[in-house]
Amino acid sequence: TAEQLDDFILWVALGIVLGGRIGYILFYDLPSVLANPLRALEIWNGGMSFHGGLTGTLIAMLLFARNNAIPAWSLIDTVSAVVPIGLFFGRIANFINGELWGRLADVPWAIIFPTGGPFPRHPSQLYEAGLEGIALFTLLAIAIYVFGALKKPGLVAGLFVTFYAISRITVEFFREPDAQLGYLYGGWLTMGMLLSLPMVLAGIWAIVRAL
Repeated sequence: TAEQLDDFILWVALGIVLGGRIGYILFYDLPSVLANPLRALEIWNGGMSFHGGLTGTLIAMLLFARNNAIPAWSLIDTVSAVVPIGLFFGRIANFINGELWGRLADVPWAIIFPTGGPFPRHPSQLYEAGLEGIALFTLLAIAIYVFGALKKPGLVAGLFVTFYAISRITVEFFREPDAQLGYLYGGWLTMGMLLSLPMVLAGIWAIVRAL
């Protein structure tokens, strides 16, 4: 209903903001926050984590579905189908703001970002916009309109989670890791990769379950 939709938007907004901020603190900035707890409120210092926002949103959707007697998988599928639109514009905003830029590069399309030093870098935000936004939206649209994926609860969500995680892991090879963390475990793995690996397994499980 229209009233439920209003409530749902509030629930999801809280899930995104709280989950995103808490996720960033836990995954990327915990030592600094423990040393200075007020830093947790300084959203300009690091902002939010996608993986944390995803977790917060998932919890919000499950609680909302339970309270409103709505099939949880169907709700998650419906939301997953349109998330790539938001991801696309979010990554374009990252590019415009000159944040989350890529590693040093000598490719013809490399860009010098005002906050990234004097050397050209990969425009990794655009890579993510293309993969997480355009490519993922196209994949889900084909799955829904050609193969009727919404008739198999959990399939759209599984495709979304799996393809997002693979896209994120791929782009992490071109994206500059967070300065406070750098590279993990041998000098090539990043926190973004580490957090995306369980998503691949969860997505495959959801797909197999749905089929």
